[in-house]
Amino acid sequence: MPDAQAQSESFRANRVARSNVLVEDYVELISDLLAEGQEARQVDIAARLGVSQPTVAKMLARLVSEGLVTQKPYRGAFLTEAGQRLADDTRARHRIVEAFLRALGISEESVLIDAEGMEHYVGEETLASFQRALDGGLADFMAPLRRASGG
Repeated sequence: MPDAQAQSESFRANRVARSNVLVEDYVELISDLLAEGQEARQVDIAARLGVSQPTVAKMLARLVSEGLVTQKPYRGAFLTEAGQRLADDTRARHRIVEAFLRALGISEESVLIDAEGMEHYVGEETLASFQRALDGGLADFMAPLRRASGG
């Protein structure tokens, strides 16, 4: 068992990540909608996240108060510079996690589901290791192992 200090630090880091999950999901989705030329309206956000419009309104108010989003009457939500930076950082983590899982031979369905959760919890050191493994040819290394296991 780890010492109390190390164990409490891991639990603290997990609580921080958990509190950021929704914020990161919202700013990433708003960024994606805007990048596709759509407006990030409450109705669209609610439909994509599978939540109610009042839930979206509450989160958008939080994001506005945190300086990540601006809203215009009768228009959608827009990201501030800080919101766009957070969305870009979240998307980059997401892409690395997805690529790492694909390189391991994980099914596409599982990659999409698992990366959505893992992106919020993976630490910088682990993420950098994922990227080094990918850059070092992890997919090529894993290919014969996947074939041998029938995957």
